[in-house]
Amino acid sequence: MENEKVKIGVTDTMFARGDMGSLAEKTIQKSKYSKKVEVLRYTVPGFKDLAVACKKLIEEQECEIVIACGMGGKADIDYMCAHEAAQGIMQVQLMTNKHVIEVFVFENESKGNDKVLAKIMRNRTVKHTLNALDLVFNPKALQKKAGTGQRQGFSNEKTVKL
Repeated sequence: MENEKVKIGVTDTMFARGDMGSLAEKTIQKSKYSKKVEVLRYTVPGFKDLAVACKKLIEEQECEIVIACGMGGKADIDYMCAHEAAQGIMQVQLMTNKHVIEVFVFENESKGNDKVLAKIMRNRTVKHTLNALDLVFNPKALQKKAGTGQRQGFSNEKTVKL
């Protein structure tokens, strides 16, 4: 039992313009926790399919946490689909009592610049994946960052003194 690996799920979509799921896997494999983790991958067509993939990874594959990667386009419908996906993912978290870390990116964030889009996708995927690992293995690391203006995808914000 002591040598048993923690299962971490990674789900992603075919709709995304970059392979965020593979980046999440590579981030886990390069982390200090790599020897303690088994990654289970589940790819679905689009945003609205992520919730059931997350639930299946948690309930059927016994994942401790899931990283859900998705990308929306430029249209209003993409934001609506992302909102619906987020609602489904929140429901999965409440039903399973397990965290699902959303890694959502939108084309509009890059203002049409593919290099900026790739940078946002990389930054957000890596940071959220590391956050997921800390949630499982070292939650106090996140507590130390509370209120520090951490951003995934962009530069961190300045903190304000309370």
